[in-house]
Amino acid sequence: MRHFGHIPPATQDRLFHRQPSEFDAGSPARMLAAALGATLYSPATRPRLADDVVKQAGRGVVSMVLCLEDSIGDADVEPAEDNLVRQFADLDARGGELPLLFIRVRHPEQIPDLVKRLGPAGRLLSGFVLPKFTEERGVPFLEALTTAEAVGGRRLFAMPVLESPELLYLETRTETLTGIARTVDKYRERVLALRLGVTDFCSAYGLRRSPDMTAYDVRIVTSVIADVVNVLGRSDGTGFTITGPVWEYFPTQERMFKPQLRHSPFLEGRAEELRTALIEHDMDGLLREIELDRANGLLGKTCIHPSHVLPVHALSVVSHEEYSDAQDILRPERGGGGVLRSAYTNKMNEVKPHRAWAERTLQRAEVFGVAKEDIGFVDLLRAGIAD
Repeated sequence: MRHFGHIPPATQDRLFHRQPSEFDAGSPARMLAAALGATLYSPATRPRLADDVVKQAGRGVVSMVLCLEDSIGDADVEPAEDNLVRQFADLDARGGELPLLFIRVRHPEQIPDLVKRLGPAGRLLSGFVLPKFTEERGVPFLEALTTAEAVGGRRLFAMPVLESPELLYLETRTETLTGIARTVDKYRERVLALRLGVTDFCSAYGLRRSPDMTAYDVRIVTSVIADVVNVLGRSDGTGFTITGPVWEYFPTQERMFKPQLRHSPFLEGRAEELRTALIEHDMDGLLREIELDRANGLLGKTCIHPSHVLPVHALSVVSHEEYSDAQDILRPERGGGGVLRSAYTNKMNEVKPHRAWAERTLQRAEVFGVAKEDIGFVDLLRAGIAD
């Protein structure tokens, strides 16, 4: 699979200076972590889940989480597990290219049990999402994952969700973060990415951001994100990929475009057909949050609606200017450091301080591609919608 592989080849050639690379469930963990993109969540109770997965794969989704936790009721867990086993068997029988599939569980015991019950269809499973992760609760999950790998005979990844009150509260945050860091480092080869559960953070204080606000406008949330990136997102080889928080708002057919979308700095001056083609929802807030995610060291995003996927992926494509700067900074002859003017003549590139940024940019370019010089976000968005 590869990002934007669902759009026609001629359109891909028109959009990309460097095409996104192919990857699959067996690719190196570093590549998969960067490639997760918009990870689409779906309740495991959906009766036509296999159809949903195939449909979303055809629309460019490359990672999905099938949820047995907060998205379903307590009484629905056993039926949802049974449904997952049936739906995986269905998908296995169909064959074809599928997204990376993860299951979000409630308890450690579910992990080896589900792997055993999935049987041969378990080869479609890339791993598990671990809720409310702390050192105390996380170790049993990761040990269960180790057991499940032995049962299934194949690699399985963990994606811990950082969403516990202990991480939010100031008096326990440092100790909790230190414990999480210790745990994920011990099981580093199994931890694909860390996910942020911002909805749970807001819940602890009875907060909910409006569609006009991003997670970064909620100061208590911003402080947690900053501390998580500080401890767990370093570029010195000790860090992990940390994904962006969920955007809670999605389209309804009854709504009209809000004025702020038409005047959004991201869409200003764009063609009318783009505005009418976009699904009607508060796109501007989502776009701002995606940009702030990347500015704060996050990559990829949790999504609960298919309409969020394309904007996340379009804004993940590396611009020609970013690519040019990154390549200049990483040229072998620049190994000694120094300062140089950007080829775009609009900024200073300082080789040593900007090196980690350049390496991260080229990693993103590998999986999301590089846009041609005259191609921007709206062009990528329009191409995906037209398809």
